[in-house]
Amino acid sequence: MVDADSLIGNGMLPGRGFDLSGRVALVTASGANGGIGHACALCLARAGADVVTNSRGPDHCAQTTEEILALGRKSIAVAGDIGNPDDVAQLYAELDKAFGRIDILVNNAGIGARARPEKLPMEDWHRVIAVNMTGTYLCSLAAHRRMVQAGAGGSIVNIGSIAGSLSLGRGNFVYAATKAAVHQMTRDLAVEWASDGIRVNAVLPAQIMTPRMRDWLQDPKYNADALMKDFLHGIPMNRLGMPDEIASAVLFLASDAASFVTGVTLPVDGGNLALNAGGSHTWSEEES
Repeated sequence: MVDADSLIGNGMLPGRGFDLSGRVALVTASGANGGIGHACALCLARAGADVVTNSRGPDHCAQTTEEILALGRKSIAVAGDIGNPDDVAQLYAELDKAFGRIDILVNNAGIGARARPEKLPMEDWHRVIAVNMTGTYLCSLAAHRRMVQAGAGGSIVNIGSIAGSLSLGRGNFVYAATKAAVHQMTRDLAVEWASDGIRVNAVLPAQIMTPRMRDWLQDPKYNADALMKDFLHGIPMNRLGMPDEIASAVLFLASDAASFVTGVTLPVDGGNLALNAGGSHTWSEEES
C-alpha cells in the first residue's frame, strides 16, 4: 500500500502562501537604483524574509540594506561581481557568517553588450558569459550546497528574459544567447535538484521601465518615440512593465504558494511571447 504522506516530501506543505518569515534570501545585483533586483529585495523583505543584498558598487547595496532594516528585517550588504568566482565565494562567506543558511536565491545579476555578431569584441563575449551564465551557475551551486546541508530545501529564481526565447535583434546577440542558456539551466537544475527539495524557476521580463531604460529613452542620440513604438509593437498590453511587477512574480515562485512549481520559465511580458512575431496587436481602421 502506498503511504500517501510519504509522497508529500520534505514537509514542504502549501499553506504559508506568500509568508517568508524566518527565511533568508540572497538577491544579486540588488543595489538601490530602482531596478529589478532592488524591487525584488524589498518585496521579499516585506513578505518577511531577511535579505542579503549585493551589487558591484558597495554604496548601492548598502542603501538597499538600510531600506530593508527600516522594514524591521535583518540584512547585510556584500559588494562583489558575480562574474568573479572569488567574489562569489566571499559573498557566501559573508552570508554564512551573518545567517548560517540560505532559503531563497534570486539570480538577478546580468549584463549585455550590444553589437552586431560579426563585430562583437571577444572580451565582451567572455564578460557577458562570465556574469550571466557562469555567475548564475556559481551562485546556484553555492546555494544548493547550503540548502542540502540544512535539509530544508529551498527556492532559486533566475531572472531570464524574453530575449532568451526569441530574437530581439538590434545587437542583443550575446545577451540573448546567455539568457537562453539561463532558461535551459533553470530546467536542468530543476530536474537535477528536485529530489533535494529545491525548486528552480525563472521569470522572463519584457522591456521594464528601470532607471537604465529611462536613461536610454532620454539619451538625445536615440529617437525615444521610435524606440518606444518598437517596444510597444510587441507588447499587446501596450505599455512597459514595472520592476515591482517582476518582483511580485519572483515572490510567488520563491514562496510556498508555488510549492509544486519547478522548472518553469514564466513570462512577465504583457503578452509579448503570446504574440506571433509576424503578427500585430493593432488593427487598421479598415479592418476594425
